[in-house]
Amino acid sequence: MDAVFKALADKSRRRLLDKLFRKDGQSLGKLCARAGMTRFGVMKHLRVLERAGLVVASRKGREKLHFLNPMPIRQLQDRWVGKYRAPFADALLQLKSNLEEEEKNMPETQLYELFIRAMPEKLWQALTDGAVTKLYFFGESIHCDFRKGSAWHCTGASGKRDVEGTVLESEPPRKLSITWHVLYDEELSKELSRVTYLIEPRGPVCKLTVLHDLAEAPLTAKHVGKDGWQLVLSSLKTLLETGESMPVPAEAS
Repeated sequence: MDAVFKALADKSRRRLLDKLFRKDGQSLGKLCARAGMTRFGVMKHLRVLERAGLVVASRKGREKLHFLNPMPIRQLQDRWVGKYRAPFADALLQLKSNLEEEEKNMPETQLYELFIRAMPEKLWQALTDGAVTKLYFFGESIHCDFRKGSAWHCTGASGKRDVEGTVLESEPPRKLSITWHVLYDEELSKELSRVTYLIEPRGPVCKLTVLHDLAEAPLTAKHVGKDGWQLVLSSLKTLLETGESMPVPAEAS
């Protein structure tokens, strides 16, 4: 928390976050353009933002891209905004966002990173065991043996398939990559995207990185980018660390 507050206290770092908010996945060169500071200054501020978890760097070929990670700010809200006031705060922020950027394009790659007090095997089980996923993933139970090439799907309370796909990579308990095909919405069902989970042990905690590649799925990008992954990952962290499911905000029910 201290690292997050320190990172946000500097207006130059807030400007860099604003640039990533407007267009995610930018290189150092693009972030330096019209930044009002030297390349070294931008690099220095990015290191502070990365240490705070607000920015995550990922390589794409030879290029190093920087992504805005909303999870630390989401955790600040979960900690200090009461669960009864949170829906109202979320609604007002969403209204402001809609009025200011009604036609804003969502990034082609959405990246989320957070630390969870759990061992890799327990976190892997939480991602792949249907009895566990239904406790934090909007009631969805996942079904698969999670071998490379296997088909997977998840079902809601009605028993209908809501999302399905294929396992592209499976390295328990470190990496899982799957295709993502939404079935519950006719428009979204025309698109295919890819989700990758990366688990990195750090002593008694794990760093979980979720990368959703939406280059061919612009409608799905808008759908999951509203609050979807943030709510799912916040709920996953709460479940593994407290043993209790996180209440779902009213507007996401």
